[in-house]
Amino acid sequence: MLNNVTQSSGVKIIEPVNLYGCILGTDVFVGPFVEIQNEVTVGDRTRIQSHSFICSCVDIGTDCFVGHGVMFTNDKFTEGREDWVERKTIIGNNVRIGSNATILPVTIGDGAVIG
Repeated sequence: MLNNVTQSSGVKIIEPVNLYGCILGTDVFVGPFVEIQNEVTVGDRTRIQSHSFICSCVDIGTDCFVGHGVMFTNDKFTEGREDWVERKTIIGNNVRIGSNATILPVTIGDGAVIG
C-alpha cells in the first residue's frame, strides 16, 4: 500500500510494502515487506532491503544501505507510558546498517557502519 508518498525520479519499490506519509529521494530502492511510516525522509540513492521497519520521525541520509530486517524505534520509555515522547533518529550520509540491527532514537554520523 502506498498512501501519501512523495517520491522523486528513479524510485524502485518492490511490493508488497506499506508506505505512508514519507518522502523518498531520487533513485531510492525499497525492497518487499518494508514499512515506512509518516514523517520519514529517505535520501537519494539509499537502499532499504526487505522486511525492514522505519517508524515515524526518522531521517536517513543519501547513499545509505539499510540491511534486511532492520528495525527502527522512536521511543525511549521513561517512568510511565503517560510521559512517552516520540524521539527523532537521524542517519547521516553513506551509512551502512547491517541485517537485523535495531536502531534506537539516536544520531548516527556520516560514514558509520552499524553491525
